[in-house]
Amino acid sequence: MITGVFIAAAAVCVLAIAAIVIGREARRLDAVAPRAVYHLDQASDFVADRLPEVTQARLTPEELQAMLLLHMRWLHARGLQPDRAVDKRQDNAELLLISEDQLSAYLLSEAEKSGVELLDDVDVVHVVRAHLAYFEAIGAVGPTASSTDL
Repeated sequence: MITGVFIAAAAVCVLAIAAIVIGREARRLDAVAPRAVYHLDQASDFVADRLPEVTQARLTPEELQAMLLLHMRWLHARGLQPDRAVDKRQDNAELLLISEDQLSAYLLSEAEKSGVELLDDVDVVHVVRAHLAYFEAIGAVGPTASSTDL
Protein backbone atom coordinates (compact mmCIF):
# COMPACT_ATOMS: atom_id res chain seq x y z
CA MET A 1 0.00 0.00 0.00
CA ILE A 2 2.75 2.47 0.92
CA THR A 3 4.65 1.49 -2.23
CA GLY A 4 1.58 2.37 -4.32
CA VAL A 5 1.41 5.81 -2.69
CA PHE A 6 5.10 6.47 -3.43
CA ILE A 7 4.63 5.36 -7.06
CA ALA A 8 1.62 7.64 -7.45
CA ALA A 9 3.47 10.58 -5.83
CA ALA A 10 6.49 10.01 -8.08
CA ALA A 11 4.26 9.90 -11.17
CA VAL A 12 2.56 13.16 -10.16
CA CYS A 13 5.97 14.82 -9.59
CA VAL A 14 7.29 13.63 -12.96
CA LEU A 15 4.17 14.89 -14.76
CA ALA A 16 4.36 18.26 -12.97
CA ILE A 17 8.05 18.71 -13.86
CA ALA A 18 7.38 17.72 -17.49
CA ALA A 19 4.46 20.17 -17.74
CA ILE A 20 6.56 23.02 -16.33
CA VAL A 21 9.52 22.35 -18.63
CA ILE A 22 7.38 21.90 -21.75
CA GLY A 23 5.39 25.06 -20.96
CA ARG A 24 8.55 27.12 -20.44
CA GLU A 25 10.13 25.88 -23.70
CA ALA A 26 6.92 26.44 -25.66
CA ARG A 27 6.77 30.04 -24.41
CA ARG A 28 10.45 30.60 -25.27
CA LEU A 29 10.11 29.13 -28.76
CA ASP A 30 6.98 31.17 -29.43
CA ALA A 31 8.95 34.37 -28.86
CA VAL A 32 11.74 33.37 -31.26
CA ALA A 33 11.39 33.70 -35.01
CA PRO A 34 11.58 30.38 -36.85
CA ARG A 35 14.92 29.85 -38.53
CA ALA A 36 14.75 29.71 -42.32
CA VAL A 37 17.75 28.09 -43.96
CA TYR A 38 18.86 29.41 -47.35
CA HIS A 39 20.90 27.18 -49.66
CA LEU A 40 22.20 28.86 -52.81
CA ASP A 41 22.23 25.67 -54.89
CA GLN A 42 18.71 24.78 -53.80
CA ALA A 43 17.54 28.34 -54.46
CA SER A 44 19.14 28.33 -57.91
CA ASP A 45 17.39 25.09 -58.83
CA PHE A 46 14.07 26.33 -57.45
CA VAL A 47 14.28 29.64 -59.31
CA ALA A 48 15.50 28.07 -62.57
CA ASP A 49 12.58 25.62 -62.55
CA ARG A 50 10.09 28.48 -62.28
CA LEU A 51 11.53 30.75 -64.95
CA PRO A 52 9.86 30.92 -68.36
CA GLU A 53 11.70 28.99 -71.07
CA VAL A 54 12.84 32.16 -72.87
CA THR A 55 14.42 33.48 -69.66
CA GLN A 56 16.05 30.11 -69.00
CA ALA A 57 17.54 30.25 -72.47
CA ARG A 58 19.00 33.72 -71.94
CA LEU A 59 20.51 33.25 -68.45
CA THR A 60 23.33 30.87 -67.65
CA PRO A 61 23.33 29.12 -64.26
CA GLU A 62 26.28 31.29 -63.20
CA GLU A 63 24.43 34.49 -64.14
CA LEU A 64 21.36 33.31 -62.25
CA GLN A 65 23.43 32.58 -59.14
CA ALA A 66 25.10 35.98 -59.45
CA MET A 67 21.67 37.64 -59.50
CA LEU A 68 20.54 35.65 -56.47
CA LEU A 69 23.69 36.69 -54.60
CA LEU A 70 23.01 40.32 -55.52
CA HIS A 71 19.53 39.92 -54.09
CA MET A 72 20.95 38.48 -50.87
CA ARG A 73 23.40 41.42 -50.59
CA TRP A 74 20.48 43.80 -51.06
CA LEU A 75 18.59 42.09 -48.22
CA HIS A 76 21.69 42.17 -46.00
CA ALA A 77 22.11 45.91 -46.60
CA ARG A 78 18.56 46.41 -45.27
CA GLY A 79 19.18 44.32 -42.16
CA LEU A 80 17.15 41.31 -43.31
CA GLN A 81 19.97 38.81 -43.63
CA PRO A 82 21.94 38.27 -40.41
CA ASP A 83 25.70 37.80 -40.37
CA ARG A 84 25.31 34.55 -38.44
CA ALA A 85 22.53 32.17 -37.49
CA VAL A 86 21.13 33.22 -34.13
CA ASP A 87 17.74 32.99 -32.47
CA LYS A 88 16.25 36.45 -32.67
CA ARG A 89 13.19 37.63 -30.80
CA GLN A 90 10.32 38.84 -32.95
CA ASP A 91 10.67 42.48 -32.00
CA ASN A 92 10.89 44.40 -35.27
CA ALA A 93 10.28 47.99 -34.24
CA GLU A 94 10.06 49.58 -37.66
CA LEU A 95 8.12 48.57 -40.72
CA LEU A 96 10.20 47.56 -43.74
CA LEU A 97 8.42 47.12 -47.04
CA ILE A 98 10.05 45.36 -49.96
CA SER A 99 8.57 45.64 -53.41
CA GLU A 100 9.40 43.76 -56.58
CA ASP A 101 9.94 47.12 -58.32
CA GLN A 102 12.64 48.20 -55.84
CA LEU A 103 14.44 44.91 -56.09
CA SER A 104 14.16 44.71 -59.88
CA ALA A 105 15.58 48.23 -60.25
CA TYR A 106 18.48 47.36 -57.95
CA LEU A 107 19.26 44.14 -59.82
CA LEU A 108 19.10 45.90 -63.18
CA SER A 109 21.63 48.48 -62.01
CA GLU A 110 23.95 45.99 -60.29
CA ALA A 111 23.81 43.21 -62.91
CA GLU A 112 25.97 45.11 -65.36
CA LYS A 113 28.54 45.92 -62.66
CA SER A 114 28.72 42.22 -61.76
CA GLY A 115 29.20 41.04 -65.33
CA VAL A 116 25.70 39.63 -65.81
CA GLU A 117 24.65 40.34 -69.37
CA LEU A 118 20.91 40.80 -69.51
CA LEU A 119 19.43 40.49 -72.97
CA ASP A 120 15.95 41.48 -71.81
CA ASP A 121 15.01 43.43 -68.68
CA VAL A 122 11.95 41.25 -68.11
CA ASP A 123 14.31 38.42 -67.12
CA VAL A 124 15.05 40.31 -63.90
CA VAL A 125 11.35 40.49 -63.07
CA HIS A 126 10.99 36.72 -63.55
CA VAL A 127 14.05 36.02 -61.39
CA VAL A 128 12.76 38.31 -58.62
CA ARG A 129 9.32 36.68 -58.56
CA ALA A 130 10.75 33.16 -58.53
CA HIS A 131 13.30 34.05 -55.82
CA LEU A 132 10.60 35.58 -53.63
CA ALA A 133 8.59 32.38 -54.15
CA TYR A 134 11.61 30.43 -52.87
CA PHE A 135 11.74 32.62 -49.75
CA GLU A 136 8.08 31.92 -49.18
CA ALA A 137 8.62 28.18 -49.67
CA ILE A 138 11.33 28.05 -46.98
CA GLY A 139 9.36 30.25 -44.59
CA ALA A 140 11.57 33.32 -44.81
CA VAL A 141 8.82 35.77 -45.81
CA GLY A 142 6.93 37.93 -43.39
CA PRO A 143 3.34 39.03 -43.72
CA THR A 144 2.15 40.83 -46.83
CA ALA A 145 1.65 44.55 -46.33
CA SER A 146 -1.89 45.84 -46.29
CA SER A 147 -2.97 48.87 -48.26
CA THR A 148 -2.86 50.97 -45.06
CA ASP A 149 0.85 50.12 -44.61
CA LEU A 150 1.65 51.54 -48.02
